[in-house]
Amino acid sequence: MPIKPAASLSLDMDNLWSYLKVRGDESWRSRPTYLPLFVPHVLETLDRLGIRITFFIVGADAADDRNTASLRALTTAGHEVGNHSFEHEPWLHQYSPDQVREELGRADEAIRAATGQAPIGFRGPGFSWSPDVLAAAAELGYAFDASTFPTFLGPLARAYYFWTARLSREERQERRALFGSFSEGFRPVRPYRWALPGGRELLEIPVTTMPVFKVPFHVSYLLYLARFSTALMSAYLATALAMCRLTRTEPSVLLHPLDLLGGDQMPELRFFPGMDLPAERKTRLFVAIMERLARGFELVPMGEHARRLARQPLPVRAPS
Repeated sequence: MPIKPAASLSLDMDNLWSYLKVRGDESWRSRPTYLPLFVPHVLETLDRLGIRITFFIVGADAADDRNTASLRALTTAGHEVGNHSFEHEPWLHQYSPDQVREELGRADEAIRAATGQAPIGFRGPGFSWSPDVLAAAAELGYAFDASTFPTFLGPLARAYYFWTARLSREERQERRALFGSFSEGFRPVRPYRWALPGGRELLEIPVTTMPVFKVPFHVSYLLYLARFSTALMSAYLATALAMCRLTRTEPSVLLHPLDLLGGDQMPELRFFPGMDLPAERKTRLFVAIMERLARGFELVPMGEHARRLARQPLPVRAPS
């Protein structure tokens, strides 16, 4: 039997408060959490599928005692953890070098304490990154960064976000580069290594977009398509995976809690695309997507993907 190429799976543990914060809803300040609801459901679903993945955890959640049992359950079940910053601010790229080091360092300490496991890599909130972020991730000894999102659609996503969010003029200015510029679409889809000061390098595993066309196919996007047609979603995913095989791209597939949580459970998030779907239907679609991926790829956590990539010659790029 031919050996399947790898496809890594990761889930950004964006919590209820982080969605409200980015939207400009002041109720975020009480840090409302859905992790006690979400974690048992995602663990049961992944266990049923026989899949282990990487969870990128927000430091503020790891530091909150209400979430400790939920987060420790992730590593007890055999999953990996990564660093998703402390405050989950998608304008992380605007931080000073000292602020970046403190942000990542605080998150690293909180995640280790809550989960009993050292984070394996870093992903910036809202795909936010900078040379200072890469340097801080390397200083923490991480095996990889996974913050780049090579698509031309960032400005379109930002326009939709500004249209639906409740933001002051100052908040709009703060978020002016959210989701990146059109030029992000020219970044590679396949992994490479960043050349950092002092001769260091850091593996970059981008969130995979459809090779050549650079359009997203992460699960949230697929679920949005399913609102119109399940057949359309299936055909779109099949095309994306065919392009990955054609270009020898081992995909890194992004998941979010709202890929399984529905608007019937979280009415506060009805504003988010796809939250008009109930949780039961989302779960069925999620399982179908994972089963489709598993037919063509070996599904692994990002740490395993990084270990395999470390044995391969990869291009080296300077951060810009």
